[in-house]
Amino acid sequence: MARVKGGKTAGKRRKNILAMTKGYRHARKSKKRAAKEAIFHAGKYAFAHRRDKKNDFRKLWNVRLNAGLRSIDEKLSYSKFIGALGKKKIVLNRKMLATLAERHPEAFARVAAQIGTRLG
Repeated sequence: MARVKGGKTAGKRRKNILAMTKGYRHARKSKKRAAKEAIFHAGKYAFAHRRDKKNDFRKLWNVRLNAGLRSIDEKLSYSKFIGALGKKKIVLNRKMLATLAERHPEAFARVAAQIGTRLG
């Protein structure tokens, strides 16, 4: 059987791998084996951190909401507010509420007033 060296294909593959590691340091940018491993780890971290980002933003929205509620009344808390929203069937997500609390406090105060006596 004839021997296949795969010069063109192997060269292309190596070139593509090294193109992905542009900007990396030391052997990771110039040696195929190290570059391949660097790409593998980078992909793993990117995937994990895309998931973490969603949790981070939810935590941030919760903090902003709580701060907005405390500025209206010291006794208001995030958990009571969210519970009361659910009971009143007001459908606004945390991201929208946090944006209102941060950029439009008067509109946020009107939303909080809709909840009324259930917060106390």
